Amino acid sequence: MEDEADEGPDRAVVMRRCIATREVRPVSDLIRFVLGPDGAVVPDIRAKLPGRGVWVANSRAVLETAIAKKLFARAFKGKAAVPENLAAQVADLLRRDALQMLSLANKAGAVTTGFAKIEGSRGPILVLVQASDGSEAEIARLQAQCRGRGPGRRDPEAIRVFDSRELALSMGREHVIHAALTVHDAASAFRDRALRFAEFEAASPAKPDTVSASGLSGFPVSSQEG
Repeated sequence: MEDEADEGPDRAVVMRRCIATREVRPVSDLIRFVLGPDGAVVPDIRAKLPGRGVWVANSRAVLETAIAKKLFARAFKGKAAVPENLAAQVADLLRRDALQMLSLANKAGAVTTGFAKIEGSRGPILVLVQASDGSEAEIARLQAQCRGRGPGRRDPEAIRVFDSRELALSMGREHVIHAALTVHDAASAFRDRALRFAEFEAASPAKPDTVSASGLSGFPVSSQEG
C-alpha cells in the first residue's frame, strides 16, 4: 500500500493501514484524518468528511508518535499543519460522541439511574456506568449486586471513564453516580463509543473481553475526570 491516503470516505473498505505503526487494521480500530481548507489536519472520527484521508490507530500514544515524526506530511505528500492540541481534540470528540449516545439511550428509556433503583430493577443490564469521582466503596457494592445480571447471566460491562458532572449533563439530571443501561440498540451504540474513547486514552487498545479492575468483564476501569 504505497499510497497511504484514501481518496475519500468509502464504507466498502473495512481495512486501512496506520501511518505510524504500519499495521493494516479494521477501520473500527483506527481514526481517520483529513486536511481542512487551510491545510490543517482535522480528525474525522465518523470517517465521513470529504477529501483524501489518512488513518492512525485509535491510541493517543500512537497519534502522538505520528505527530512527533511528522508522518502526516509524508502521508498526505505535502504540507500538513498539525494543531498543537490535536490529540486533545480527538479525545474530546470521542468523549462527546459517547456522551451524546448516552443521552439518546436515556431518551429512549434504556437507562436507570440511582443506586436503589438499579439494585431493585429487573431485567438484564448491558452496561453499568459509574462516575469516575464516585465513592469507591459504593461503586464496588453496586457492582457486586449486579453480578450475573448481564445478558446470558454474564456480568454487565463496566464503564468508569466519565465523571458525575458529565453523566448528569448528558442525561439532563442534577446528579448521577450510577446508571444502568438495558439491552437496547442505543445502549449498544453507547457501549461501543465509550469503549472507543477508553481505548484511545489507554496505554494499549482494550478489547471487549478484557477483565476490568472492578472485576466486571468489559471496559478497563479508568479514574479519568474531564
